[in-house]
Amino acid sequence: MRAALWFLTLFGMAVAVALFAGNNQGTVTLFWPPYRIDLSLNMVLMLLFGGFTLLYGALRGLAALLQLPIQARRWRLQQKERAMHGALLDALSLQMGGRFLRARKAAQSAIAQERALEEANEALPHGRQLRTLAHIVVAESSHALQDRATRESHLQQALDSVPERAPAIEQELREGAQLRAARWLLDERDATGALERLSALPAGTGRRTLALRTKLKASRLAHQTAQALETARLLSKHRAFSPAAAESIVRGLAIELINGAHDPAQLQSIWTGLEASERAMPEIAVHAAQRLAQLGGDALQVRTWLLPVWERVTDPSQPRLPDTQVLKLVRALEGSLQTLDANWLARIESAQQADPGNARLQYLSAKACLQRKLWGKAQQLFTQAAHQLPDAPLRASAWRHLAELAEQRGDAQAAAHAWKNAAQACID
Repeated sequence: MRAALWFLTLFGMAVAVALFAGNNQGTVTLFWPPYRIDLSLNMVLMLLFGGFTLLYGALRGLAALLQLPIQARRWRLQQKERAMHGALLDALSLQMGGRFLRARKAAQSAIAQERALEEANEALPHGRQLRTLAHIVVAESSHALQDRATRESHLQQALDSVPERAPAIEQELREGAQLRAARWLLDERDATGALERLSALPAGTGRRTLALRTKLKASRLAHQTAQALETARLLSKHRAFSPAAAESIVRGLAIELINGAHDPAQLQSIWTGLEASERAMPEIAVHAAQRLAQLGGDALQVRTWLLPVWERVTDPSQPRLPDTQVLKLVRALEGSLQTLDANWLARIESAQQADPGNARLQYLSAKACLQRKLWGKAQQLFTQAAHQLPDAPLRASAWRHLAELAEQRGDAQAAAHAWKNAAQACID
């Protein structure tokens, strides 16, 4: 279509020239004493057009001739740029392929070429970014080669390459170098150094998922459980883990923090610092109650912490807890029945009456009766529970209490039988 339009245009021009020049009788007379020159108007127009074309071509040729040195210089600069970019791409490719020694050499070649361009006053607009990235590649490869001196040298050069008021994209490179440095220190099990690197990051960068993951690992390695727990909470809010994984990590850190308590006051402070969702986790609540009992804490406080778990276990509409968790709950409540109040006694009796076939509830109800000195009812419940309990520790404890009750009654034969069954349960 375009060619057809060109042809039509040329034909139109030809027709216009033919109409104008075919019957043009005009002449141009030039007087140059003592001469007189007569020329047709068509000839004058052709000479003018030809002269303009010749002058234009001469000027363009002269301009092209004068541009040859500039173009040659530009070509040489372009070749150097291509070589520099090629060296950096080779370094990245080799590094991904595990060829760290070759990757380091290629990156150092890119750095040398960029420096040569800068010294020749031909610095690239993005030269600082390229130089910083090449330094990071050299440092990364040196870390893989366990060359710590070279790694630290090029890391510092990468950080020094970016000024404080550099554009945002260059600041991203600087922050990336700091993150990489923290991960290198973490690989060397230097948790303190990694945390120092992370603390030097801007506030916004420190809240990124990669930074938080590194901080979590470093905090756990440095045994800074409280900081690790706070970091895990942030990662959970950022959805860095699946819900199950996040819950498992938070639960493990909370239990580790609870284990670090050395007195009831410290444990109470740790418990208060936990979030409501964490205190509602059965594993954390039961473990905290057991730890409080071990530290000699108030039995009423132990039962208060266990109350949400107890309500979940005794509520048929709630999902069932694993048997191991139920066993821990029963053992924790068993150890806090010395000062049993009426409310808890009513709770235990109501739960046992609502589920009379539950051996664990029978055992707890028997323990409560034992604390209230209701010997006959305690013996009845212990006897029922001892034959049904699936947990060997509880079964052995039930037989032991039956043996003690039989000794109180003076029934030596029943006591011996109970002691034998208790020993058998301990062996099982």
